[in-house]
Amino acid sequence: MTNDDWLEIGRIVAPQGLKGELRVYPNSDFPERFEKSGQRWLKQSVDSQPQPVELLGGRYVPGKGIYVVKLAGVENREQAEALRDATLLVPESDRPELGENEYHVLDVLDLEVFNQLTGEAVGVVVNVIPAGNMLLEVKLHHQPEPTPAKPEAPLPNRISKQRKARKKPSKPVTVLIPFVDEIVPVVDLENGRIEITPPQGLL
Repeated sequence: MTNDDWLEIGRIVAPQGLKGELRVYPNSDFPERFEKSGQRWLKQSVDSQPQPVELLGGRYVPGKGIYVVKLAGVENREQAEALRDATLLVPESDRPELGENEYHVLDVLDLEVFNQLTGEAVGVVVNVIPAGNMLLEVKLHHQPEPTPAKPEAPLPNRISKQRKARKKPSKPVTVLIPFVDEIVPVVDLENGRIEITPPQGLL
């Protein structure tokens, strides 16, 4: 399978204890990915191929936002440490069924965002951030002009040539949009668009 055929469900961030348990930061909202035993796949580096691994079980750690899982064959802290930064995967075909108004994160990324009130194209979804409400991080199409840096003043009693003001590379400006019905009334996966009704000041 190609990289596009896999879903990353979590990343191993550290060992847990001395018996080979692993701390996993989840990229999935489905607890069964980490708590229900069964086959998963492990990818240890960008260039490596996913390898099948047996998940024996896991539990959620309240307040830390992580799961602690146990994989077959990982029996001690040294073996667990060797898996730091590896990712856990499942085949894309293994997507759980979603309820009404639920979406897979990968389906929402790269969707074009339009202001329903004006018809204007606002930007593109570049990330989904879990919070009290899910937040869509949208990279704006119209980036504000950077403020020019002030030229450095010459030293007192010394003649100096004017140096060019050094411009710091600016990051693309993004906004966070709450993923709620009142603000995001339309998610049209078929046509690759999201429509928003932004309250004053959001953009």
